[in-house]
Amino acid sequence: MQDSRPELYEEVKLYRNAREREKHDNMAELYAVVSTLQHLEKAYMRDCVRAQEYTAACSRLLVQYRVAFKQVQGDEFPTIESFVDKYRLDCLAALERIKENKPNLIKDDKGNTNKYIAEIVSLFITLMDKLRLEFRAMDMIQPELRDLRDTMDRLLMLPEDFEGKLKVQEWLDKLSEMSASDELSETQVRQLVFDLESSYGAFNKFLHKD
Repeated sequence: MQDSRPELYEEVKLYRNAREREKHDNMAELYAVVSTLQHLEKAYMRDCVRAQEYTAACSRLLVQYRVAFKQVQGDEFPTIESFVDKYRLDCLAALERIKENKPNLIKDDKGNTNKYIAEIVSLFITLMDKLRLEFRAMDMIQPELRDLRDTMDRLLMLPEDFEGKLKVQEWLDKLSEMSASDELSETQVRQLVFDLESSYGAFNKFLHKD
């Protein structure tokens, strides 16, 4: 009986050409990023992940989300909400994080200290991921680099000669000489990523020096 209907054994294809395949791949990537962000938010709310690990992971996912949604956005999905509704994603926590576009930074009994630490970690991760994803235009890098410098200045426990502050300021001085549409060269990108990585490492070392 089954042998008389071979079509039942045929593989169902979601696409008929390379363009449709790319579309489905892009939607799958967006679905995965939003789902992962939702699980991360839940884990953080349940105190299953440390604040610093959460901040780094959340910052990275938000960068990945912006890239993934850009590949899907169009007439069919003008907003992330339209995508979520169509595929019935239960992700209210992820949508809230996407709306705020930053990790869930909570003040504690130390005033703003932990808030600033979380913001600095978030900005380091976001900038490094942006550069690795080939965001090179001056106006896409400079605002967050300036926010990083300003937030480090507000963290009073950081000394004025902290190497991260000095390196970030050096790059802000270089970017100030560029037009908004100018792009960093490949060599400049590699150097900036290196400087950010070493500054981030120095920041973590400073936090754990005691």
